[in-house]
Amino acid sequence: MFHKKSIEQLLLEAGASGEGHLKRTLSSFNLIALGVGAIIGAGLFSLTGIAAAENAGPAVTISFVLAAVACAFAGLCYAEFASMIPVAGSAYTYSYATLGEFMAWIIGWDLVLEYALGAATVSVSWSRYLLEILHKYNIDLPHQLVVSPWETVRLGDGTIIDGGLINLPAILIVLLLSFVLMRGTRESAAINNVLVVVKITVVVLFIVLGWNHINPDNYVPYIPENTGAFENFGWTGISTGAAVVFFAFIGFDAVSTAAQEAKNPQKGMPIGIIGSLIVCVILYVLFAHVMTGLVNYKDFAGDAKPAATAFAMTGYSFLQDGLIIAILAGYTSVLLVMLMGQSRVFYTMAKDGLLPQFFCAIHKKFYTPWKTNLFFMVFVSLFAGFVPVSDLGHMVSIGTLFAFALVCFGILVLRKRLPNAERPFRTPWVPVVPILGILVCVYLMYSLPSESWIRLAGWMLLGILVYFFYGKRHSKIRQVREENNS
Repeated sequence: MFHKKSIEQLLLEAGASGEGHLKRTLSSFNLIALGVGAIIGAGLFSLTGIAAAENAGPAVTISFVLAAVACAFAGLCYAEFASMIPVAGSAYTYSYATLGEFMAWIIGWDLVLEYALGAATVSVSWSRYLLEILHKYNIDLPHQLVVSPWETVRLGDGTIIDGGLINLPAILIVLLLSFVLMRGTRESAAINNVLVVVKITVVVLFIVLGWNHINPDNYVPYIPENTGAFENFGWTGISTGAAVVFFAFIGFDAVSTAAQEAKNPQKGMPIGIIGSLIVCVILYVLFAHVMTGLVNYKDFAGDAKPAATAFAMTGYSFLQDGLIIAILAGYTSVLLVMLMGQSRVFYTMAKDGLLPQFFCAIHKKFYTPWKTNLFFMVFVSLFAGFVPVSDLGHMVSIGTLFAFALVCFGILVLRKRLPNAERPFRTPWVPVVPILGILVCVYLMYSLPSESWIRLAGWMLLGILVYFFYGKRHSKIRQVREENNS
């Protein structure tokens, strides 16, 4: 259970090429675009409103700063790992090198929450914005086909859609992008680059055009008084809000999953991780400030498309449709990166024997783990079609925080075990930065509702059963060591 992979073995795997291996096609710019593509999405355009209405009020901007601090600590630790071990798999691979096979399995299983359910969350919000723009042109799809059974949707003109059978638009976008990913990494990155440019443009326009229409009264009180419940307003509400919007920052983790497809990972990975984080933190705080200044935070309750609601207050009605279309494009890039990240994690786990070989099959023409893409196309679609967006968001946040805490801990272990190993990028102020990263991540996990902990515990219990009944028996590193011992 505690066998570790050596750095030499991981680097050997990273250098492998040809049939059955991933192809190096991503530049530093592609990597930054991947990070921005995953970071700016549902967390900004959807969960910001939820966190403001239910947790932090206008002080959701402070929530973003708190979440960004946690991400900064974790991002610096990720950058060191990614430059040392440029292998697909992200936190799973790093844990295998530092904490052993069992903890690597736990973190890999946890990453399913981060990526697969993250993709489902984004697809649900994508569906909400699509319904909004179709409704404006009097195109109303049957409500049974656009809302999950346990969800109520309120459109911009007050129209209520209460409980349907399935969220079909959310499923269709997952299917489409899964097929795009099967076609190739370079092609997917090119599409993502275009979508990222569109997305940053619309965020900047929202900030610039909305700034002059801010109503200062909407910031009073800036920190609403706590209602008596830990997560409802006050300073504790701000920390819960940070945990909720933390979902928005997983993009730099997605960069690390593509390490094995980077042209120059030792240089490109730190640039991609830290660069995407800096760009997005600035945009997030400004966007949240403008959004809560345009509309009173209470009006965002139950609104999965708060950006469109807020922009309507600017008077630039002729740009409203363009905003929604650009947001749809932005969501599309987030989905693309998340689906890609999840497939790379399972690809790496299958290469290690912890999952069936089905998951590491590489397409002979496109050099992509196409069978894994196919599997998650079905898995993500089921969650997207039937689970409410707020439940999905909380599950993703707690899974992400858990992953980040383990990566920070891994840096402490690796500095102790291999102090002289080559490190193209070094995390500064060790052990202070990793320890602070662990503390902030654990605190934000504590701030989430108890239901999130129960779901995390249930998911992890299922993962432990899968490990002992399959992964442990088929582990390649275990098989090699048993052969050597015999």
